[in-house]
Amino acid sequence: MQFSVIFEAQLADPTVDREHQLIHDCVEQAVLAEEMGFDRVWAVEHHSLKWYAHMSAPEVFLTWVAARTRTIRVGHGVVCMPFRFNHPARVAERAAMLDLLSGGRLDLGAGRGGTVQETSLCGVDRDRTTQEVEEALRIVGRAWERDELEHHGELLDIGPHPILPRPAQAPHPPLFLACSRTETLTQAAQLGVGALVMGFAGPESIAGMRRAYDDAIAARTPDRFVSTVVNDHFSVLCPTIVLDDREAARRVGLRGQRFFAQSIAHWYGGAGLPDEAVVEGADEAAELRTAAEQVVARLSEHDIPVRPAATAVFHADHAYGTADDAIAYVERLRAAGADEVMCLVQMGTVPQEACLETLRQWGEKVIPHFRPRGREAA
Repeated sequence: MQFSVIFEAQLADPTVDREHQLIHDCVEQAVLAEEMGFDRVWAVEHHSLKWYAHMSAPEVFLTWVAARTRTIRVGHGVVCMPFRFNHPARVAERAAMLDLLSGGRLDLGAGRGGTVQETSLCGVDRDRTTQEVEEALRIVGRAWERDELEHHGELLDIGPHPILPRPAQAPHPPLFLACSRTETLTQAAQLGVGALVMGFAGPESIAGMRRAYDDAIAARTPDRFVSTVVNDHFSVLCPTIVLDDREAARRVGLRGQRFFAQSIAHWYGGAGLPDEAVVEGADEAAELRTAAEQVVARLSEHDIPVRPAATAVFHADHAYGTADDAIAYVERLRAAGADEVMCLVQMGTVPQEACLETLRQWGEKVIPHFRPRGREAA
């Protein structure tokens, strides 16, 4: 089992000062994650999504994190790979530079950036995003096979041009694809790239998604691989707040998840902005009683056409509580087939002190439960 922390830079009640502090807070969390024994930090690329995600330049964030750390891997997951967001050659160049400067610590994931808000900002053709992402992965996967990249695809014609610099990892950093539906899991397996399961799926849904991924791996042929190196790593999202006080952890976690749900509902389905009940000062007792129901009701009522989809039901049963609660939940994720647990701690209403304490509890109590003593000592 591997353990990571994922950042979207969510922010409730945003102001310029709060936004600036938030980015620095995320760096502090990432540095602590290395100290606590996490394997990786992921940063997700989104654009123009106020409230939901302020992480518009994750490659810059990750470069800063890499400079502040020594061993933890940095996951650029995901890069919005439709061409008007990021030209594939530029993705390859930036990824190689970050991999080189970090000493070969980069993992690279691809995604669509599929909201109307984001695609309209950059003039992305929404009907072509799936096709463009696959072709972009193919270009990145082949960029350093020879001294010069030459690509003649259905959408882009490139070459011959050298792609500089070369990454530290040969032939390139491990590749991943953001997955929330059976179709994208199948696509990831067929392309030979790892799966980043980004929805709020529980262990039962994760088990079904793992079966779909494995079935596609068993049935695939090498002709669709985007690289000579195949990556079958299966990473799953794990929302978590861990404190000594179980009820306080659940209260903080459920409020954060409710905020996240309402943000998704707005940007992916027009269901309304997060309301005042999710910010500090709300009636916490009442919110604790109703948060889980409101999360489910809000998404179900508006039939949000985004993660979680049919393969991942949105619910509030996650790793909220004590370290023992988190251990029990991760045991279920491991049984469901997870190779990696991506801890989502920094949800929009979660205070920095709760984020830091959660990372400490995972590092001191949860992660050691799943690691042999020899590896911990090493």
